[in-house]
Amino acid sequence: MLNRPRKFMTQYFVGVIGSLRDVLQKAVELPRNIKQACLFSLDMVYVTAAMWLAVALRFGHLDFHLGLIEYACGAVTLVGSAMVFLRLGLYRAVIRFMGQQAIWAIVTAAGYSTLILGATVFFARAEVPRSMPFIYWILLVVGIGGTRLAVRAYYQAKLRAVSENVIIYGAGQSGRQLLQTLQHGEQYHPVVFVDDDLYLQRSIINGLQVARPEDLEQLIDQHDITQVLLAIPSASQERRKEIINSLVGLPVHVRTVPTINELLAGEASVNQIRDIDLDDLLGREPVPPHPELIEKCITGKVVMVTGAGGSIGAQLCRQIIRSGARELILLDNSEYALYSIERELRSMLTGLNLQVELVALLGSVQDQNRLESIYRTFEVRTVYHAAAYKHVPMVEYNIAEGVANNVFGTWYAATAARKAGVETFVLVSTDKAVRPTNIMGASKRLAEMILQGLAQQEGGTRFCMVRFGNVLGSSGSVVPLFRQQVEDGGPVTVTHPDVSRYFMSIPEAAQLVLQAGAMATGGDVFVLDMGEPVRIVDLAKRMIRLSGYEMGHNSQGGGQIEIEYIGLRPGEKLHEELLLGTNVTGTGHPMIMRAEEESLPFSQIQRLLAKLRKHCDSLDCDGISSVLSFAVSGFGDHQVRHDHLWKRQGKLVAIDSAAAASNVKELFPDGSP
Repeated sequence: MLNRPRKFMTQYFVGVIGSLRDVLQKAVELPRNIKQACLFSLDMVYVTAAMWLAVALRFGHLDFHLGLIEYACGAVTLVGSAMVFLRLGLYRAVIRFMGQQAIWAIVTAAGYSTLILGATVFFARAEVPRSMPFIYWILLVVGIGGTRLAVRAYYQAKLRAVSENVIIYGAGQSGRQLLQTLQHGEQYHPVVFVDDDLYLQRSIINGLQVARPEDLEQLIDQHDITQVLLAIPSASQERRKEIINSLVGLPVHVRTVPTINELLAGEASVNQIRDIDLDDLLGREPVPPHPELIEKCITGKVVMVTGAGGSIGAQLCRQIIRSGARELILLDNSEYALYSIERELRSMLTGLNLQVELVALLGSVQDQNRLESIYRTFEVRTVYHAAAYKHVPMVEYNIAEGVANNVFGTWYAATAARKAGVETFVLVSTDKAVRPTNIMGASKRLAEMILQGLAQQEGGTRFCMVRFGNVLGSSGSVVPLFRQQVEDGGPVTVTHPDVSRYFMSIPEAAQLVLQAGAMATGGDVFVLDMGEPVRIVDLAKRMIRLSGYEMGHNSQGGGQIEIEYIGLRPGEKLHEELLLGTNVTGTGHPMIMRAEEESLPFSQIQRLLAKLRKHCDSLDCDGISSVLSFAVSGFGDHQVRHDHLWKRQGKLVAIDSAAAASNVKELFPDGSP
């Protein structure tokens, strides 16, 4: 029998709470102007109630009498409070985003309202207790502030039900700023800070406890964490690498805010959360640039970048406008790529308040007349030649066009530069040019040899080339591919378990290219220090684990992603090299080396190019491969088998080493072109 009233009361309170929740839900869904009007009306009720309750609390009972003067004072206070509240903007703030400033505004508004009440009571000589205004102020702050905090708490509880629980790694200024941003959003719910600073550990910052890194695994299980957000922009690359390594294997997706360099450069903000980049995994500290090298070829000069819309070309442009160029000429054959980089650069110029004239030109590097006209018209002094087809399989599928662009595009751009009196011409090359096994690499090595040959001729143009490995995040790079495959649930495709590559970030590579060009004397082959090569399968494993997945077969859409080996692609090598020999010397920059490599006489290069031009014009892939095999060291055993047009025409013939040699002898009976 006793349980019945208890059960009834429980049901009654549950019903009341549910009704209040429904009312609140309907209230928050009202139009903003109606919600503001309702909140204003509620505040006026609080003002009236606070005055009455203040008197009641002071007397200690409800049996008191107020005269006409007291009611008049109350009316004046009510009107004055309404004017003050509106003036201080109490209804402009969005409650769910209410912060310290809004709370201070409530305290200030209650203070002004109390002053109005005290002044009217004093001058009207109202018969109320002297302590009544103080009690009124407390009641008003609690009533007005409490309402807003309750609504805010309702919003936050509602968001927490659908948001992801996350840990913020780093309780410094960036971490606190990130916390404030996330609390105003709907996607993430920060539950705890993690920091290795002993002074901060076990403290409370903005309502969140600061835990030790050693407690991460326990915290992940305890709070059902899905992501760890790194808010350590000022940490060194080595320290970032250590932290990321400690997170590998945990069942969470690891993401990060931009680095301090990106924040200082205005390229990003703290609240821009992104996935871990490979340069975070490499952990290599960037070497500060040498300003004198940058200034030599750029500052106060007209600079031109071919392939300006590409990955390397675009980054060269970004750094060039920061280096004080007088005018920057952008050349690209892709209309959209050119439009995109021009728009980005103009936005940068405005944001950084820089005065650099931009000229965006459509054109192909295979059009020598247009190139020479551009050089002369704009009085170009420095050219960075980044226009090339660089995707290895794609060039294997389109041999004639790949060679025409990479070889003859370089030839036309360089010869036009010499005729127009360009001071410095820098070729952006690749490690695939060293003992190449593919057409792309062979074409880039022949492009290097063209500049070496031109450097033998009299003229005022300094020719050089800069050779480096893979750049992170460039078009066709493995990193974006792996990231997309992880997002799709796998599998992650790796060509071979032993394949390895050199990696460097795009900004670092572009910066070193700019500096290397300044050290050129003529025909220089500069090689960038790429560090140690990285096994691609190790990279894939790290990206899978840092995305919160385990490796393994996933047949039911769980938390496992499989690595699938698909075999080497057409023309692909297991390992890349940076040098043809061992004859290498240092330069004035610790990250740039000068390689002494063999080159052909200029006259021989001219004859080679004449033969190669004929084969390209006739789409003769066998002939193209034969000329490249003769000219480029290490390329003699290449077999033409993938070109789409060649295959469709039924001209596939297995070319062994002997056949390749006979083809060369037919082209060049005397053994040399």
